Amino acid sequence: MNPVRVRFAPSPTGALHIGGVRTALYNYLLARKTGGTFILRIEDTDQTRYVPGAEKYIVEALEWCGLRPDEGPGFGGEFGPYRQSERKALYAKYAQVLIDRGEAYYAFDSAEDLQAARDQAEAKGETFKYGLETRMQMTNSLTLSAEETATRLAGEAGYTIRLKVPADEEVVINDLIRGEVTFKTNELDDKIMLKSDGMPTYHLANIVDDHLMEISHVIRGEEWLPSTAHHVLLYRALGWGDEMPTFAHLPLILKPTGKGKLSKRDGSRLGIPVFPLAWEGETPEDSFTGFREFGFLPEAVINFLAFLGWNPGTEQEMFSLDELCEAFSLERIGRSGARFDFQKAQWFNQQYIIAKSGTELAEMLRPLVTEKGYEVSDEFLSTASDLLKERVTFLSEFLETGYYLFEPVRSYDEKTIRKRWKPERTAAFNDLRQRLLNTTPYTATAIEATTKAFMADKELKFGDVLPILRIALSGTMKGPSVFDLMALLGQTTVEERLQTGIASFNKLHEELA
Repeated sequence: MNPVRVRFAPSPTGALHIGGVRTALYNYLLARKTGGTFILRIEDTDQTRYVPGAEKYIVEALEWCGLRPDEGPGFGGEFGPYRQSERKALYAKYAQVLIDRGEAYYAFDSAEDLQAARDQAEAKGETFKYGLETRMQMTNSLTLSAEETATRLAGEAGYTIRLKVPADEEVVINDLIRGEVTFKTNELDDKIMLKSDGMPTYHLANIVDDHLMEISHVIRGEEWLPSTAHHVLLYRALGWGDEMPTFAHLPLILKPTGKGKLSKRDGSRLGIPVFPLAWEGETPEDSFTGFREFGFLPEAVINFLAFLGWNPGTEQEMFSLDELCEAFSLERIGRSGARFDFQKAQWFNQQYIIAKSGTELAEMLRPLVTEKGYEVSDEFLSTASDLLKERVTFLSEFLETGYYLFEPVRSYDEKTIRKRWKPERTAAFNDLRQRLLNTTPYTATAIEATTKAFMADKELKFGDVLPILRIALSGTMKGPSVFDLMALLGQTTVEERLQTGIASFNKLHEELA
């Protein structure tokens, strides 16, 4: 059996959609499962749609997700170059092979000729298709003499090369996901292989590159399934029919509602990421946030994407990338579209955050902490991460939900203050402040013992004391253990916040009186 060689072949026309990342993931998993090779190929033959920075974005997105190519631009490999724009001479060579074998022809139709043909068909209530029924009515090397064809080729007028689709045949594809798919050649058009600027279309470049790079499996989205008939015809026309790769067309990723294909506009409309990384376009409408900037861990994104179309056949949901490589198989990919369940994505992210150690989270949070201008030690950040990790869903929420760990309380939960705080207890809480100042060592255990002793002396209950401490320290009733929080903040900060908090609580009661 030939070694598995798979490719992810995006076009650098903008940000890489999350559906493209899933395609890359499935290719990567098959390569790793079989000890094969994962290739990145940049399909940039359509220079009119090329967007500067898009290729860099693609590479950065793959590396953030942990899907590092074995071959590709910047990664090396013996089958390069891996940018199609650098392989132009190859495509011209094979286009000529098609001409020489009678499998393709020169087409000299001008844009006006083609538009006239479309208008004529539309007037009859039909759709124009350049192919079996119309090719002999057009201006091409099939309808012109050899002399006229040579003259036109030597002239300045442009031309394209079109595949000559055979009549009355069936093209049968055994797709690993779709099963047997049949196309009738009489329903196909004569696709352009080489454009007038000498650049190939996707179809020719794709087949030539897949063959020369010895691709064993073509794993791509189902939107490419209709094109596969032309691709099979091309393999045959070039004499490579016995060396075709195995095809596997992936199901669509559907909108969160389950209806329709997930689009980049859905992200903006719903306020959710549909790209791996943020993308700055020329206009606000073309700029998008990414999973990374939203606060997702790459492991969670990969785990979530793996389940959008594939299932392991077990109850297990949490998979590391290595575990996915071991469990993956194309046969367990379904045919039906997979709903983009953002709540499930959040669940995965939360589970991965909880599973991280405080030290690991601190390393991830350090850039965010620095950006905010907070100056805290690694030890402080690690402990803070451990205290908050079960209370957040995204990395960004650590500094939003737990801002009070890094700066003074911004506001207090007035509803709880009105319900719980009694100004006549000011003296008692001042006593607690003093006891806490004298507590050594200043650990959660010692702080708890001091507080319980105070409560026993004053005949107060937990409900009388802990909510007041929590709000004075954090402004909210939500958060980690009060005693762990106090130990992390330290004696000086706790004293300052208790003093400020009690004064604020009394002022609130005066205003309400």
